[in-house]
Amino acid sequence: MTKTVETTLNPLLLLLTMNTAKNRLIELIKKRSFKMTEEPSFHLSSGGMSRFYFNMKPVTHSPEGLTLIGKLYLDKLNELGIRPISVGGLTMGADPIADAIAMASFTRQPAIEAFVIRKEPKQHGMKLQLEGYVKPGDTALIIDDVVTTGASTIKAIEIAEEFGVKILAVIVLVNRCEQNGMENISRRGYPTYSILNIEDFIGQK
Repeated sequence: MTKTVETTLNPLLLLLTMNTAKNRLIELIKKRSFKMTEEPSFHLSSGGMSRFYFNMKPVTHSPEGLTLIGKLYLDKLNELGIRPISVGGLTMGADPIADAIAMASFTRQPAIEAFVIRKEPKQHGMKLQLEGYVKPGDTALIIDDVVTTGASTIKAIEIAEEFGVKILAVIVLVNRCEQNGMENISRRGYPTYSILNIEDFIGQK
């Protein structure tokens, strides 16, 4: 029954193997979102300099990028045996990724709810910092688009913990493999993974 729903709603997800989807996403990121120089020339938000630059929004907000990202995250969750009720991270980088996962999960079931974590609480209404159809006690996957130091991901973890969700794992889209970002995140005590890393971009021509 599930396979019939998948075929009807989104046959592309069935046609792409995990490796095919991964390779196509790497191509798309290289074309739209990645730059590299011989010497460190890109300023990072952490204050350092790097040879590598990622601006993921041209990919994470594109139709093809969203489809590929949703599939790869669901395949990764299935591989790891992780079954979260909800998924989200710090705005803005995590937002389209959470939506991609939520939409893809609806075709494969069980559906996963997306949520947004604001950098600061709203100053009006219910003054929420975590927004979405999620409640304390729900299991959650924390995500991010690119990790360098891990600071934004750690901030998302702290806000999610304060809200009361039960974090199962952290999966980032791209690990830059700089400034110990993944190690910094994993010190929070959660399994930490990435879909792609810098070697996927500098190790291939």
